[in-house]
Amino acid sequence: MYKSNYDKYPATPMEGIVWKGWENICNQLKSSLSAESCVLVIECYQGVLHDELRDGFAGLHADCWIDTQSLFKPVNEIEQMTYPYVTDDRLFGFRTHLSYKDFFNTDKLASAREKIRSAQGLTVVYGHGAAWVAPEADCIVYVDMARWEIQMRSRRHEINGLGVENKAEGASYHYKRGYFVDWVVCDQLKKQLLSKADYWMDTHIAGEPKMITGDLLRKGLDKTAHQPFRVVPFFDPAPWGGQWMKRVCDLNPDQPNYGWCFDCVPEENSLYFNINGERFEMPSNNLVFYKTRDLLGGPVESRFGQDFPIRFDFLDTIGGGNLSLQVHPTTQYIRDTFGIYYTQDESYYLLDAEEGATVFLGLKTGVNPDEMIASLNESQETGKSFDTQKYINQWPARKHDHFLIPNGTIHCSGAGAMVLEISATPSIFTFKLWDWGRLGLDGLPRPINIGHGSKVIQWERQTDFTREHLVNHIEQIAEGEGWREERTGLHENEFIETRRHWFTAPVTHHTDGGVQVFNLVEGEEAIIESPTHAFEPFIVHYAETFIIPASVGEYTIRPYGASEGKQCGTIKAYVRFRQ
Repeated sequence: MYKSNYDKYPATPMEGIVWKGWENICNQLKSSLSAESCVLVIECYQGVLHDELRDGFAGLHADCWIDTQSLFKPVNEIEQMTYPYVTDDRLFGFRTHLSYKDFFNTDKLASAREKIRSAQGLTVVYGHGAAWVAPEADCIVYVDMARWEIQMRSRRHEINGLGVENKAEGASYHYKRGYFVDWVVCDQLKKQLLSKADYWMDTHIAGEPKMITGDLLRKGLDKTAHQPFRVVPFFDPAPWGGQWMKRVCDLNPDQPNYGWCFDCVPEENSLYFNINGERFEMPSNNLVFYKTRDLLGGPVESRFGQDFPIRFDFLDTIGGGNLSLQVHPTTQYIRDTFGIYYTQDESYYLLDAEEGATVFLGLKTGVNPDEMIASLNESQETGKSFDTQKYINQWPARKHDHFLIPNGTIHCSGAGAMVLEISATPSIFTFKLWDWGRLGLDGLPRPINIGHGSKVIQWERQTDFTREHLVNHIEQIAEGEGWREERTGLHENEFIETRRHWFTAPVTHHTDGGVQVFNLVEGEEAIIESPTHAFEPFIVHYAETFIIPASVGEYTIRPYGASEGKQCGTIKAYVRFRQ
C-alpha cells in the first residue's frame, strides 16, 4: 500500500505571541493604546466577514466608531464606475486603474475626517480604505484574507465586493470583480501598510480570530525570503477531475474527484507561519510585496515588478476525462484586451500517466482556419461533436514527458494523465474552444471563448513544428558524479527555462540572482541544504513544489530518508534572463 508523505500544511516556524479570540485581541489593543485620545484604524481586505468583525471589535468600547461603508458612494454609482473593468463577460474584464479614493463620497469623507480630528477618547475607523480615511492613525490593524478563502466564501454567497451588493452572484462573477477591481485596489493600500502596520490579523477560520504584531509578521516574511519554502496548496474538483491526487496527496477519498491543485501560485495561495505550534495564515503574495527583491532577485523584479511570474499547478485526469480544448492569448492581445502585460505561456510535465494517455497539442498539417473555426462554432451552437481527430494532433503521453505550450498554441491534456503545469501566472486567461459537450460542476455549460480564441491561434504551429519544437525537446546539459542535468524547455518564445536533474548524490545549484521553483518529480524525499548553513535544512517530499528565493544563492539538493541510495528527480523553473 502506498503511504503518502505529501505535506498539505507547510509553514515557516517562528517564535512569538499569537493573541486568539476576540476578548484577548481587544484587551491587547486597548492596552497598547495608552493616550487619552487616539485613533485606531482597522483596515480590511475584501472577503472578510464584516458582521463577525464588527461584533468582535465592539469589545473595544470605542468612544467614536466610523464605518467606512457609510462613506462609500452609492452602490449604483460604484457599479457604474467599475463597469468598464468588470464588463458583462462571464469570465473576463479589464484591469482597473481605480484606487480607494474613487470609492468614497467626497462630502462624507470630509465630514468623517473632521469628526476624527475633533473626537475625544478612542476613535475606531473600521473597514475597507480605513487607513486612507485616517492616514495619521495612532495604531493600524490589518485584517487580511487569502484569495482561496475569498473564493470559498463567494461560492457560499457570504461576501460582497467593494462597495457593491453582489452576494447572490455566481462565483465566476465574484472572481472576475476581485481579479480586475477589488484585489487591485486592496493591494495598492496593503503594499503601503505592510511596512508599518502595528498588528496583523488572520480571520480565515470564522469565529477563530488570531492576531500578531506587525513586527513579528515582518520578521517571518524576512525569514521566509531567505530560505527554501512552500506555499499552502489547495485542491478543487473539476468536471474532468481524476483520482491520482487523492492517493498521492492524501486527500478525502469520499470526494468524487480532484482536478486541480494550485501548488505554487503565490497570488492565490496562502502562507503559514507556525508560531509556537499555532498556525497563522495570510496571503502568500504578502511575501512578494514586502520582500520583492530578496525573493525574486533584481533582474526578475525589474521585469515583473511585484508579480511572482512562475506558476506550478496540478491537473489530474487519471480516472477522469479530457481537459477542455483551449488556447492562451498572445502578449499583445492580453495587453490590449485585458490590461495585463504578460501572458500565460505554459507547459505540461507528466508526473504520471496511464497506459494510452495522450496530450492534444498543435494543429494537423494543412488545417484550414476558416473551416476549423466554423466547425467549432457549429459544435457550440448545435451540440454536435467537434472533430478533434481532423484538426488537432494527439501525442502519446508517458511519465516524465514534457510538452511545451507557447501562447497561441492549441492544447489540452487527455484523460489518464497527471500533469504538472509549469506556466506564467496570469491565471484566468484560458480561451476554451471545445469542452466535449460537458456541463460544469454548477450544472451550467462551461464558458466557451471561440471569439477570443480565434484571434490568437498561431495557425503555423502544425504537426511538424509541434514535433520538432514542442514535444520532449530535451537535451543533456551537464553531468557529474551521481547526477546529470537536462534542459527540457521551454520554447524560445517563453520566458521560463526548465532544467531536470536526476541524482543519487548531492547536486549543487545556484539561484544566479533569480527566484527558482522546483518539484520533486521522482523519489520519496530530498533535502535542501546551505553549504554556509545560512538556513535550516529543508525536507521536501514526492510531488511537492518548493520555492528557492533569489537571496539564497548557492544550495544543494540530495536524496534523503527513504530515498537515500536511490535515484531522485527534480524539475526546476526560473526566468530566463541570461544566455
